[in-house]
Amino acid sequence: MLLGLLNIITFYVSNYYLSVSTTFSRAAGMLVSIVAPEHVAANAYWQKVQPTVDWQFMLVIGIPIGAYLAARLSQPALRFTAKLPDMWVSRFGTSNAQRWVVGIIGGILVGFGARLADGCTSGHALSGGAQLAASSWVFLVAMMLSGTISARLIFRRV
Repeated sequence: MLLGLLNIITFYVSNYYLSVSTTFSRAAGMLVSIVAPEHVAANAYWQKVQPTVDWQFMLVIGIPIGAYLAARLSQPALRFTAKLPDMWVSRFGTSNAQRWVVGIIGGILVGFGARLADGCTSGHALSGGAQLAASSWVFLVAMMLSGTISARLIFRRV
C-alpha cells in the first residue's frame, strides 16, 4: 500500500512513475564516458536516455541506505541474522561463496530482463499495473510463472 501511495505521489510531483532499471543504464553510460566519451555521444540509446544523475539515480542510492537504516532501527528480534532458510541449506549448503555467485548471476539475469522488457518490476508491476497497461500485466503473469517454475526446478528434491 505504501509503495502504491509513493507511486501516486511520485507521479504527481515529478510527472514520472516509479522505476529504477534505467538508472543502471545511465550509470553504465557515465562509466563508459570516462574512457570513451565519443562512444556515449554516438550511441543512440544514450542519446535518448542521457547518462545523468537524476531522481531515479538518487532513489537507487537511497534504497539500500533505507533498508540498512530500517534493519538497524528495528527491534532486536527483527535484525539481520546469518541464519539461512532450511530449504536453502538442505539444497545448497551454507557456502557464502555460492550464495554470492547465485545472487550475482541472478541479479545480472534480472537486470538483463528488465532492460529487454524496457522496465523493471517496479516500473511494470507498480506503475504499469496501476495504469492497466497490457504489457505490464503480461509481464506480471510471465514473472509469476517463471518464478514458480524456477523455484520448483531449483527446490524439487527438498
